[in-house]
Amino acid sequence: MVFSSMVFLCGFLPAVLIGYAICPAKYRNFFLFVASLFFYAWGEPRYIVIMLFSTVFDFCNGLLMEYLDRKGRPQYRKWVLVLSVVINIGILCFFKYTDFVLQSISQLTGNPAHLLKLALPIGISFYTFQTLSYTIDVYRREVEVQHNIIDFGMYVCLFPQLIAGPIVRYSDIQDQIKGRKGNWEERFYGVQRFILGLAKKVLLANQIGALWNQISVLQPGDMSMASAWLGAIAYTFQIYFDFSGYSDMAIGLGYLFGFRFPENFNYPYISQSITEFWRRWHITLSTWFREYLYIPLGGNRKGMIRQIFNLLVVWFLTGLWHGAGWNFILWGLYFFVLLLVEKLFLLREMERWPEIFRHLYALFFIVVGWAVFACDDMNRLLTYLGTMFGVDTVAGNKISLYYWSTYGLFLIILLLGSLKLPKKAADRLYDRLQQKLLAVSPVWGDSIAFVIRLVWLAMLLLVSVALLVSGSYNPFLYFRF
Repeated sequence: MVFSSMVFLCGFLPAVLIGYAICPAKYRNFFLFVASLFFYAWGEPRYIVIMLFSTVFDFCNGLLMEYLDRKGRPQYRKWVLVLSVVINIGILCFFKYTDFVLQSISQLTGNPAHLLKLALPIGISFYTFQTLSYTIDVYRREVEVQHNIIDFGMYVCLFPQLIAGPIVRYSDIQDQIKGRKGNWEERFYGVQRFILGLAKKVLLANQIGALWNQISVLQPGDMSMASAWLGAIAYTFQIYFDFSGYSDMAIGLGYLFGFRFPENFNYPYISQSITEFWRRWHITLSTWFREYLYIPLGGNRKGMIRQIFNLLVVWFLTGLWHGAGWNFILWGLYFFVLLLVEKLFLLREMERWPEIFRHLYALFFIVVGWAVFACDDMNRLLTYLGTMFGVDTVAGNKISLYYWSTYGLFLIILLLGSLKLPKKAADRLYDRLQQKLLAVSPVWGDSIAFVIRLVWLAMLLLVSVALLVSGSYNPFLYFRF
């Protein structure tokens, strides 16, 4: 079950909201825990045992570390942490990478591999990182040990952020697990954030994703250089509006239940360097790797050679985290090289560049990076990159002309949508409207402005739902991670 589905929008979500509203406050965590288990079991009932095991296992690890402190044996806490890391990462690797390793060995040796063909448990990359963050923070004594298994289970399984993030560390919401409150203004903001996220997903990501879907299956003889670049640009917009839209929906749902999840995107395509891009893209993942891997490895405190090694490890694992494929590893190493070059000398040189050149530089390498990310077959990837850079292909043809002319205006809309300008313009327009209405009617001005905003959100919701009902193209890119 995903947020952009009629089952969720018309069945699960209304039922959970009603049930949560009428549920006594002291039972609400239990209600959310059960609802989240149902949400997960709807799509993958057999793997719910794995998620529950991770939940109970790390809950017990926290209690065990507390017990060792109480008994005056804190030196053994490290072994509990090691056990937690090994078991959690072991489960993740078994389900996500076993077939990838077997297939890679088979290709190297020439011997046929007997693949296990394991289905990837939904959201395992996300909830594994969440439970690990709890154990590590307990070990560091940065959070208090949770003694209520229901409260901890609710944190791990909480459906708004379960299958695709943002990655919510226990420290982010430990105070909200028991003491969260919400008012109607915050709940309305949650509704607004959810609808805008749904619109980004359905009206923007799905529509441009259909273009990438068409271009990506073109035969090499039909794909020109212009088509290849258009496809890469289409995927660049699709993955942003798809994933950021889903994050917006998750954050909005969090507000409805009194939670404040961390932001996951901050207009990444306005970046003027790759370094800035990774401060704005998938912020919670970058934060997790920095806090729990890069800094513990030594960060930048042990000299340049060690820092380069630490960056290499982080970006290799960042690529691998996204998927069991050589293209993901290559994608991670690609950004490692770019970030290293920027760190060593390029960022200083770029300070003298005009701002537009810095933007174009960043966007060029971002688009190429997404082409690497999108092509999960290495032969197809090499062919596609070769086409993008004019190897054995023509600059353009009738197919590329058709696609560019058909989607040109929509690409401009997507470009504007990835900037801060529309939000600033909308906020300014609403403020002016509110001021004029207050001038005309001091008593009813605010109410009329609020109704206008409601009508606008209702229109976005209706159009989005209409497209979903029509059965239009509706993938979810991060569902497999």
